[in-house]
Amino acid sequence: MIGKLLKVLRSNKGYNQTELANLLNIAQTTLSGYETNYSNPNFETIENIAELCDYEIIFRKKGTKEEITTKNINRVDV
Repeated sequence: MIGKLLKVLRSNKGYNQTELANLLNIAQTTLSGYETNYSNPNFETIENIAELCDYEIIFRKKGTKEEITTKNINRVDV
């Protein structure tokens, strides 16, 4: 499922796989693996792809308007 979403983000931005892979400093085959669900990217990679494609990851609490984004959360080591 995440692969299809990553492909949509990339396509909407107008990047081909090679262009986006170069921006991420990963191999094009790695990005292809993510998009085909052959392998799964870690959350940081997903966040980087979203950022490069002009998207923001938002977590919205069900039933409320409370939102947390990767930009407004206080990151602390647990």
